[in-house]
Order: sequence, then structure tokens, then C-alpha cells
Amino acid sequence: MVLMALDHTRDYFHYGSFFSDPTNLETTTPFLFITRFITHYCAPVFIFLAGTSAFLYGAKKTKTQLFKFLITRGFWLILLALVVNNFVWKFDITYGFIILQVIWAIGLCMILLSFTIYLPIKAILILGLVLVAGHNLLDDIVMQGTSFKSLVWYTLHQSQFIQIGDTMFAFAYPIIPWFGLISLGYCFGKFYNKDFLPEIRRKYLLRIGLTSIVLFFIIRGINLYGDLVPWTYQDTTTKTVLSFFNVTKYPPSLSYLLITIGPSLLFLYAIENIKNRITYILLVFGRVPLFYYFLHIVVLHVLAIIGILIFGGNWKDMILTNEVFMNAKLINYGYSLFVVYLVWLFVITLLYFPSRKYMLYKANNKDKWWLSYL
Repeated sequence: MVLMALDHTRDYFHYGSFFSDPTNLETTTPFLFITRFITHYCAPVFIFLAGTSAFLYGAKKTKTQLFKFLITRGFWLILLALVVNNFVWKFDITYGFIILQVIWAIGLCMILLSFTIYLPIKAILILGLVLVAGHNLLDDIVMQGTSFKSLVWYTLHQSQFIQIGDTMFAFAYPIIPWFGLISLGYCFGKFYNKDFLPEIRRKYLLRIGLTSIVLFFIIRGINLYGDLVPWTYQDTTTKTVLSFFNVTKYPPSLSYLLITIGPSLLFLYAIENIKNRITYILLVFGRVPLFYYFLHIVVLHVLAIIGILIFGGNWKDMILTNEVFMNAKLINYGYSLFVVYLVWLFVITLLYFPSRKYMLYKANNKDKWWLSYL
């Protein structure tokens, strides 16, 4: 949650962020690349642990109750993604540009998972492994246009921008690998059953985490499979290393998932028995994820508008309509990475207080069913 805010702060505040790719080796810097790379951990961990949460929720419910929860929550998240998320990101009441982002993907994955839970756990595990490990075999299938067949393929596997009428759509999170990941996360929930010994769980976390990292280096090193874009030797050693770690997120490649989930499991292994002030603060954000997500986007967007007003720009350019992008009105907008990090720390500090208040409200009102959807 904290790293996610860093990525989105960079989106709104870094110089040239609206028209440049922080992983483009021709224009990036090592510090900018690393800033982007560390935030790669957000989406896969969100979706993986969404599956784990579903398993733990289902451990106390019947399959029918879990099915109902997942399918209704999935449709709810899709609605929020289309209506609320697209508005808070752009403040464009015309909805001229619809981005199908991570909340959209989680919603679709939950709907699919609601049916998958009726399979044996081993079958779900095999399904997850096949989708995560094998989906790059589909990379050569490329669709164009706006036919129904193409739209289905964009939703499943091909990241694509298309225009339908006056509206632009960005299929940013094709769901085949994400659904594979949430299925693996669902199986991962077995390690957190009450009767599962913590010391055995930590051994699995260590082994799976290390195995994932080793597989990443082997597969990425061979450079024949596992990512849409192979790494290449560059004119400097630093840029060559960056190329090696410049894995594909849209859709998430096998290499991308290995190098994000592997270290994340090692992180869980390392902090399982650690409880202090820092972990409490992090838990506050983690217990109100949807509330925190929308609130931090609104705060960042408003702060960006305030920044433009202070420095003499046109605040209307931060109403991110299609015209703003087509006319490159924000081409020279932005601040240094130092400013980005300062704003990030300020926003995290600011959001802690309403997040904590909402967390306590949810804890004290567990009888209100609708709180589980917010």
C-alpha cells in the first residue's frame, strides 16, 4: 500500500511522467528505474493475497457463502473501477478515457474464482501454475480492431489501447496471468489455516520464495521464454542490468511474477514474528485497502492541482481529458524525484489518520455487512 502511493505520486508529480515510460532505457535514470521497479510489487501482491483472503474467509463459511461473497464483491469492484476509479484519476466527467486497471482485474478474477472454488484444491493449484507459467506461449497471438473477438482477447491476454466512438479504452490488466496468480494465492491460504504449524509455514515461505528467485534468474538468463521483451546488452553495464530487470507488467510475464512474488514471500518469512510500531502503521493501511486506495488518489490529484496553481500553470490541465493528452499540455509539467519522494512521505503521513479512524470504525461495527465492500 505504501509503495503503491509512491508509484502514483510519481505519476502525478514527476517531470514528464504523463508522456514518458520510467523503464525506457533510452530516457530513464537508475534512480527513476528503481523507483518504478520497487512499485512492481504492488499489483501482484494485491492479487495474490486477495486469493489468500478468499481462502481464509471461506474457511469460516460454506462454499455457497464464499461464492456469493466473491461474485458480488467482484461485480462491485468492476463497477467501482469503471465509475469511481476512472473519475478520481482524471476528474473528467465526460469519461472520455476509460482505463481498465488493477481494481477491474481483481473484480474479474474474483468472479472467476467464485466458480473455481468448487474444484479440489490440487486442481486449483495446477490451474494457477499452468496459467502463470504458460501464458507467455500466447504472446504471439495479436488482435487488432474492436470486434467482439478482439475485445475478449484484450480482456484475456493482450494489453491494448482502442477507441470506440469518442471514448478511448485502455486494457491495461489482461486477466489470464492475474487469474492464475489469484488461484495460487487461494491455495497459499492453506499455509495460514489455524492448524498449520508456523514453523512449517516459514519453511515453505523460504523455499518457495528462493525457488521463485532462482527460476527468475535461470529463465531470464536463458532469454528465450518468460517475457514479452527479451533483455539485451547495452552500451553500459548499468543499462544492461536494468534491461535484465526490465520485465513486462502488461500483461505480467512469468519473469515479472517470479521476481515480485518470490521476494514478497521472503519478506513474509522475515517479518512473520515481528510486531512493532512500524508494522502496526502498515497494518492500518492494509486493513482498509479500498478506502485507502481511493482516498490517496483523490489527495494526490488535488495536491497536483494545488501545485500547478502555486507555480503559475493552468489547473484545468490537470483535468485529464483526451484533449490534454492529444495536445500534450502536460509535456513540460512535473518536478524532480526528490520532490516526488517528499510528497509521497507527506501523503502517507496524512492518510494514516483517516485510515486508522476508518479501521477502528470497521472493527467496532462488524455487524454492518456493507463495510466488507468498502
